[in-house]
Amino acid sequence: MTLTPDKAVELTETGSTKLPPQPSHWRENYSRLLWFSDLAVLVWVVFGTQIVWFGTGQVDLVIAQNHDVSEISYWAFSTLLIIAWMAALSLADTRDHRVVGTGSTEYAYVARSSITLFGVIAIVAFLTRIEVARGFLLLSLPIGILVLLFERWLWRKWLLSQRSVGKYTSRVLLVGSRSSVISVARELQRNRGAGYGVVGACVPSGAVAEVIEEIDLPIMGSVNAIGRALQVSGADTVVVTSTDELPINKVKEISWQLEAGRQHLVLAPSIVDIAGPRIHSRPVAGLPLIHVETPRFSGGQRFAKRSLDVAASALGIIVISPVLLFLAASIRLSSEGPILFRQTRTGLNGREFTMLKFRSMVVNAEELLEKLRDQERDAGNDVMFKMKNDPRVTPIGRIMRKYSLDELPQLFNVLGGSMSLVGPRPPLPSEVELYATHVYRRFLVKPGITGLWQVSGRSSLSWEDTVRLDLSYVENWSFLGDAVILFKTARAALAPGETAF
Repeated sequence: MTLTPDKAVELTETGSTKLPPQPSHWRENYSRLLWFSDLAVLVWVVFGTQIVWFGTGQVDLVIAQNHDVSEISYWAFSTLLIIAWMAALSLADTRDHRVVGTGSTEYAYVARSSITLFGVIAIVAFLTRIEVARGFLLLSLPIGILVLLFERWLWRKWLLSQRSVGKYTSRVLLVGSRSSVISVARELQRNRGAGYGVVGACVPSGAVAEVIEEIDLPIMGSVNAIGRALQVSGADTVVVTSTDELPINKVKEISWQLEAGRQHLVLAPSIVDIAGPRIHSRPVAGLPLIHVETPRFSGGQRFAKRSLDVAASALGIIVISPVLLFLAASIRLSSEGPILFRQTRTGLNGREFTMLKFRSMVVNAEELLEKLRDQERDAGNDVMFKMKNDPRVTPIGRIMRKYSLDELPQLFNVLGGSMSLVGPRPPLPSEVELYATHVYRRFLVKPGITGLWQVSGRSSLSWEDTVRLDLSYVENWSFLGDAVILFKTARAALAPGETAF
């Protein structure tokens, strides 16, 4: 399909890539909102903590130097603390448009800058012999971090709701080969929360505007027409999807055409599902070389993860023991058969183990499996069998599955060491027989009660997406990542209608 350049622009404004008009400085506006919101939080936390600790009266902070003693009001100290805290958040780029809205970087920056500030305060107080009340600081730091993180989370929910309708979104012009443009456009269109709305593309060949029908995206011209394409499409971000077919200095020339501070250049390397800590950029002889570290699983990391699993599973079993007893009694009274369902699964390094679950199906569920498999296969997932409204599920089992209560006995698997709280889904041996070679990397870590695939769509995901998410977890494991997955799992359990985050 071919069309004139004017028609291409019209399609950009009226077609499937339509984005509402954006504020000219939406990044600055959102950053400003965060600034005032952070200030309100810190004023509330710091002065609130002072009032709780000292009361509303006048209390002085003692400074002793060279046998001289001077005093400063805690009201003044709290004001200086708020100013320093705001400065630390700004210097750490916690409101930068590159980190807000998606991922865990924003939260990590907020926590790290806050902890660093209080560390500096502690060192300065020690060196200058300023007698700051330790309880005041020990209360302000954790409360401040928690409330800041909650505040940022609320803003993120608002931002995601705006981006779902195309607002507060970068207007993206893709530049590269047709195949790379299609690949990147599909990923960006699937993840609208990232804040990149694709409005057009420039490819090496094809001076006449046309439409990439696979993604219904207008081509605004060749790579030599980027300046004009930016003007007519209103794009503020150029994403270079590949450089294979571009002239050697073309990327540099593209950067020269962009307006500093308003238009941005992004390079999309041909590597996916690699987390930031494993990627390092190193300039060598004028070449921006990207180093991708090989994933490593040190003994210290395994010990730390195992320690967390043991502590959390033991505490969880103790806390929810009344729930476990109630569910066990409900299963026993509502249907015939054992309370627990035991099934062989494949775990760490391909070793098989027995996974525990509360029985949520009839006793002869396995005998009915092949018949149901022939009747209805999960769309796009030929390896795992998942079926909506499975007739084998008992009434009490349906309730347990809705809130994932049938998986609670797996805490005993975690305590025993065959599973972890977070990890890839433990597969059946029959599923493992169908694995492609690269999928076996899932067994480099223990399987988990929950994982990336559970909080990203569950059974609605295709097999390829399930594998991609599991391998991404294996290759990029971190404590913070585990914490985010556990938090999202708790949300999904409390609001079972939500399966994507």
